[in-house]
Amino acid sequence: MFFLRMIFRSFSRQLGRRMLIAVTVALSACVAVSMLGVVYDVGDKLNAELSTYGSNITVQPKSQAVVSDLYSSASTGGSQNSQSGVDTPAAVLKESDVAKIKTIFWAFNITDFAPRLDITAQVDNARVPVVGTWFAKDIKLDSGESSRVGMEGLRPWWKVQGRWPRDKAQEAMIGKDLAAQLGGKGIGDSLTLTMGQQREQVRIVGLFDSGDDDSGSLYMPTALVQNLAQMPGDVDRVEVKALTTPENDLARKAARNPAALTQDEWETWYCTAYPSSIAYQIEEVIPDSVAKQVRQVAALQGDVLQKTQAVMILMTLLSLLAAAVAVANLMASSISERSAEFALLKALGAKDGAIFRLVLAETALISLAGALVGALAGSGLAQFVGHVVFGSGITMRPMVFVLVLVLLTLTILLASLSSLRTILRLRPAEVLHGR
Repeated sequence: MFFLRMIFRSFSRQLGRRMLIAVTVALSACVAVSMLGVVYDVGDKLNAELSTYGSNITVQPKSQAVVSDLYSSASTGGSQNSQSGVDTPAAVLKESDVAKIKTIFWAFNITDFAPRLDITAQVDNARVPVVGTWFAKDIKLDSGESSRVGMEGLRPWWKVQGRWPRDKAQEAMIGKDLAAQLGGKGIGDSLTLTMGQQREQVRIVGLFDSGDDDSGSLYMPTALVQNLAQMPGDVDRVEVKALTTPENDLARKAARNPAALTQDEWETWYCTAYPSSIAYQIEEVIPDSVAKQVRQVAALQGDVLQKTQAVMILMTLLSLLAAAVAVANLMASSISERSAEFALLKALGAKDGAIFRLVLAETALISLAGALVGALAGSGLAQFVGHVVFGSGITMRPMVFVLVLVLLTLTILLASLSSLRTILRLRPAEVLHGR
């Protein structure tokens, strides 16, 4: 009881300094909680942000992937059709296998996908790149679940005038560059495409600007392009958009050679949503295929994540350092002002350890109050950062609060110990006689 009374009396005598310590700890806790909260959630947020920029995994026929690797080519490859004089894919996948992508272990991480069949056809006297794909196709799985996939979800950044074509209609959408090349073709116009003896007539229902080479192509449902190319049920690649975990050393090792992993590494890699593990599982369900991550997206994701986390961790450490310096100075000043009180306690028989416990208890109570207020403020600041930067809230994990509490405890303890040395040098006789 006497111990507690002394603590509360010290608060009343030095309320200003105690409040400064509480405010310092609160500010440090606020910064630490908000930054670490964002650090632990930024990976998911970054995945969600990058997923708006299209596919991050491409599935190709195995033979074509080998050729692409040999010649470092990003093209899908083609062979000359002797009858029509136009290009068709040299290697293909079966469109009926594409829906199997939603049966892998990480099916719920697959947010969208669409097959492609790229050919070149004649429109009037011009050779036109034509892409057959899904736009908004409803697929039903053996489990009874259904999902809508297609280019509408894979290309959300396209600026589309009109609307997207329907998958079972004689409709198409044309890129703005190709429209200009064909003399200003636009929405409502009809195009007749020929390929050898095959002919398809489609109506343009959408005009799009992709901001890249896609603006020079004509997009149509796969069935029309397959009929035109006389390749029923064939596609030459599949674009997949998946929510993934940023790559680390294990993921990069597995991407080079999964067989080189140990059993424990294999289980960790296979059961983590790395781009390489998702790609591997896609290869397992689609025969004669090779699934590759789009390296630019994966590299960007990893680099941005590492730099973002580094900046936020640095800010957390700097806030803790500032708190340590401020608390040490405030405690040193407080001890100096109370030197007569401590000298009297020593003269009455109090040991240094008892005085240490008194000062530490006072500091701990006021710091705990500041930490609680700072943690609440930090949670709010994290939500503000999440909404401003990512457009959604931050999921605050309990371990963030535990980690901040441990870091603050160590910081304040170190700051206190540097100030408590002053008590050891106190000489009661000199202090009480004003020397």
